[in-house]
Amino acid sequence: MKNQVREIVEDCLANITPDELNTLTDLLRGFQKKQQNINNSYVDALMHMEKTMTNEQCEITVPISPLLNNSFGIVHGGITATIIDTAMGTLANFLLPEGYGAVTTQLNIHYLSVGKGDYIQCKAHLEHKGTKTMVMSAYVYRSDGKKMAHATGSFFIIRKNN
Repeated sequence: MKNQVREIVEDCLANITPDELNTLTDLLRGFQKKQQNINNSYVDALMHMEKTMTNEQCEITVPISPLLNNSFGIVHGGITATIIDTAMGTLANFLLPEGYGAVTTQLNIHYLSVGKGDYIQCKAHLEHKGTKTMVMSAYVYRSDGKKMAHATGSFFIIRKNN
């Protein structure tokens, strides 16, 4: 398996452009973050998510790189959705007692402007916490301060199987 990976890497490096080399390096640095347990998941690590938590808000900042862009050179809408879902889900799980977790049941996103700049930042807040469900809201901002997206999400509260 390692030889297959080496062959793929060598093939990629044979004709790599400087921009592609930067993107590959960024990807591999994210992979290392997961290996070093700096991030909880590969998604968090590969996107270089930085999280700040309080009892009222989860804030995630992600540097914009070509790896996150669509064919128009702007942040892919699915990447924005992933960041929103991660922020909301992280906050939901943070607020639950030991032995419980939250899973997304619905996510609604209004894209307000294109994703460009140095980074994007998502701020998720709790709107409602019941015994079986939670409702979250989130806003995403670009590095220039412009609001990029508004979202709401619903989450089932479940018992974790340990």
